[in-house]
Amino acid sequence: MSDLLDLEKIDTDGAVREAAQAVSGDTRLGFLRKAGLGAGAVMGGGAILSALAPGALAAGSGRPPASFGKGDVGIFNYALTLEYLEATFYAEALKGVSFNDPHLKALATKIASDEATHVAFLKKALGSHAVKKPKFDFGAAVTNQSTFTATSQALENTGVAAYFGQGFNISSKAYLADAISILTVEARHAGAIGFYNDPTAKAVSPEGAFDKPKTASQVLSIVKSTHFIVG
Repeated sequence: MSDLLDLEKIDTDGAVREAAQAVSGDTRLGFLRKAGLGAGAVMGGGAILSALAPGALAAGSGRPPASFGKGDVGIFNYALTLEYLEATFYAEALKGVSFNDPHLKALATKIASDEATHVAFLKKALGSHAVKKPKFDFGAAVTNQSTFTATSQALENTGVAAYFGQGFNISSKAYLADAISILTVEARHAGAIGFYNDPTAKAVSPEGAFDKPKTASQVLSIVKSTHFIVG
């Protein structure tokens, strides 16, 4: 069992059932709200997502829990856990969603490739210190196109806030450069899926001209609320 699961003591009772709920269900809607996304309005058959809620704390505080490891190792293990979640989400969605828009499928395919590369990079950087991959159940998020697009936007924006939240905690300049490089790609993903979901382009920069970070505690709370991690 992963360090994240040990630390968060996630209650998996009924998690598979909860993960199978549609985006309008209590668990999924709670996830989108905690990630900073509103339920949105219906336009063109898809959910138009509202902006992210402001982050609470400045970057440079709110380190990952000690169970992830000390210093930069802990930060990279925290990042790896989030990348495991994203990479698995997109890989399963490509198999399970019947995409009716080739542009969306192309976007999902590109993001899936990037996230898999992030996982491989972080695992190599951490070596024997890398945390194990948890088990996931994404339910309707990897079978229903509308649920997929809503969840994708929530995950990408949460990822951006997570990397931003740890930037000033990283000691090694080399590791900082790596983290920033991943952060900018995650932001590109968030902007692309945000524009797909919201043609008004408000979701491209949901925080306005300046993004806001999230602490590890805030991010892990969001992850826990999804019930996507089942073991």
